[in-house]
Amino acid sequence: MTFPQKNWQSLYINVNLATMADGDNSYGEITDAALAISEGKIVWLGKMLDLPSFDNSVVEVTDGQGKWLTPGLIDCHTHLVYGGNRANEFEMRLQGKSYEEIAAAGGGIASTVKATRAASEKELFDKALPRLMALHSQGVTTVEIKSGYGLDTANEIKMLNVAGLLAKALPVTVKRTFLGAHALPIEYKGRADDYLDLVCGEMIPRVAHDNLADAVDVFCEGIGFDLKQTERVFAAAREHDLPIKVHAEQLSNLGGTELAAKYNALSSDHIEFLDEAGIIAMKKANMTAVLLPGAFYFLRETQLPPMALLRKHQVPMAVATDANPGTSPLHNIQLMLNMACTLFKLTPCEALAGVTCHAAKALDLSQSKGQLSLGFDADIALWDISQPAELCYQFGVNPLVGLIKSGEQVF
Repeated sequence: MTFPQKNWQSLYINVNLATMADGDNSYGEITDAALAISEGKIVWLGKMLDLPSFDNSVVEVTDGQGKWLTPGLIDCHTHLVYGGNRANEFEMRLQGKSYEEIAAAGGGIASTVKATRAASEKELFDKALPRLMALHSQGVTTVEIKSGYGLDTANEIKMLNVAGLLAKALPVTVKRTFLGAHALPIEYKGRADDYLDLVCGEMIPRVAHDNLADAVDVFCEGIGFDLKQTERVFAAAREHDLPIKVHAEQLSNLGGTELAAKYNALSSDHIEFLDEAGIIAMKKANMTAVLLPGAFYFLRETQLPPMALLRKHQVPMAVATDANPGTSPLHNIQLMLNMACTLFKLTPCEALAGVTCHAAKALDLSQSKGQLSLGFDADIALWDISQPAELCYQFGVNPLVGLIKSGEQVF
């Protein structure tokens, strides 16, 4: 793919590039480099020494002064839209209360469902916008937002509508995921199959008809939905041509990942208890493993995801915040980079791939985002760092000094 210089609109010179075009094998570094953009796409990149002649009266030139460009970061698993918060439960848990005691007192996901149902679209939007702004200010240009705190048709649609409004409020690509099968609502206690009749027979057809979601997710777990129930949702999603994802193997190994692989899922997320058979199934189905160190940290878990087996079978590993009110109220992608290394023992290169090229793959965007490559979207972050590993080495002092979305400077 080649692009004539006469079409260049902007050019970044004297920069270093971490292209992330080699997956987690290397940063794909090009030092002393330049990068050209036209019509929202990357149209040239390479060494400054190889930079073709161009008309600087037409091309807007930015001197990067030796700073680093990476792809815009991608947070591929979040629950940014919700009502209320669960700080009281956090305090109760630290005082020794069990999950069962908290749930019996009206806590857990039921409390978030109650608050979300009570909130208007505007109230949900006003609360979610600062969360998205926090991620955006850390270099995130693409984010996935799940529903799953409405648990009835009207409120699930309300959440997805808010996610759509967020996409219009900030220069961030938002991928919406329908997670109606997140938990069993109180009014369906003891009637999981009846609730799934609603999910599969009413919610998914409505979501598909109105183009409200890009994928369908299920929480396949002992406290969620079993394999048979999960497959009902997968089958309904397939019937309506919606890709699937799965929350699986977080607390036990039910085989949700292997089931998802049979449906050619995009990803399996959490996966602390995933075994080698599940990993082999993921590889055959070309799935991505999404690692969520924030939830691991916040819940003080001890079972690490099977990174060695994922590497052995060359399953790409994405990293995401899992931003949610109960188990990962953390809205910092740079913190996730550090946690992926310190808690999950990823290399800095693997972690950065996890929020760029592999995160793009988890959202079915690997042909347009997550790399600095010819023809890819010009979603680009500019960092005041001396080497890419610095992005994983520290957090709290934000090294982001520029952000480009679809070729336009937005920060």
